[in-house]
Amino acid sequence: MIRLALYTGLIAGALVLGGCASPVQTFDNAALTPATAFTNDLAALPQPKGKMVAAVYGFRDQTGQYKPSPDSSFSSQVTQGAASVLVDALRTSGWFVPVERENLQDLLTERKIVRALETPEDKGKSIASIGALTPASVVIEGGIVGYDENLRTGGLGVNYLGIGGATQYRVDQVTIALRAVDIRNGQILNSVSTTKTVYSYELTAGVYKFVGYQNLLQVEAGVTYNEPAQLCVKEAIEAAVMYLIVQGISSNTWELKSPADWSSPIIQKYAVRDPGFRQVQAPAKTAEPTPPAPTKGS
Repeated sequence: MIRLALYTGLIAGALVLGGCASPVQTFDNAALTPATAFTNDLAALPQPKGKMVAAVYGFRDQTGQYKPSPDSSFSSQVTQGAASVLVDALRTSGWFVPVERENLQDLLTERKIVRALETPEDKGKSIASIGALTPASVVIEGGIVGYDENLRTGGLGVNYLGIGGATQYRVDQVTIALRAVDIRNGQILNSVSTTKTVYSYELTAGVYKFVGYQNLLQVEAGVTYNEPAQLCVKEAIEAAVMYLIVQGISSNTWELKSPADWSSPIIQKYAVRDPGFRQVQAPAKTAEPTPPAPTKGS
């Protein structure tokens, strides 16, 4: 009786999983991309002394990685729209004012259209609806520089009297490089690199047993979870922006509105993770003056 209940439960579970896989069912509506821990930290940063106008011309995939078979060999392993994610992270931080540069030609075309619609009497006076483009003070450069597959793989399985289960996992890693460039002299102000692991796992269970003479029961069920690569790229970019800001504060590239905010938990949370930050912030030890040698007769 117990065995029959177990078999019935396994069959019911397999049917439920099969129903969940039906392509005609819709479980969730469209929603905003979920915020990560770094998204919340960027939004909670103390205010800067002054916001910097930043230009992002692109944030390309420099890995050259394509999805393995049986996926299409023309499908890249990571997202090609990382520049949009970077711009969003810069805005969220409140430290940068991003300006449009990735599709600059589209912007210039629209400005030409506006000027082409000017009437003859408008030629001699400025148009209030269109002004000069805002120049950037820094250019944010970088890209997705690495995607390593199968850093770690493993699994565990057990089977007893034809009833068993197994689990497998795989760990990948994506690497982001980010730098801030001064437009006046081309000097690289700060540069950081971040990594994010991409987890995948599979859980399966099955029954392979004779329940009667010439009656064989075979039931299999399983579930697989793959962490979305684009969300991992988003988290790595947000982490890079966070570290870039803290590194810039530490090296006096940019300043806080209130210097006392350097001791805030949100900044120290990232400052203490890199020994280089502490070395920059630590005051230099000055050598004590050597007392003069005593003179004769004193």
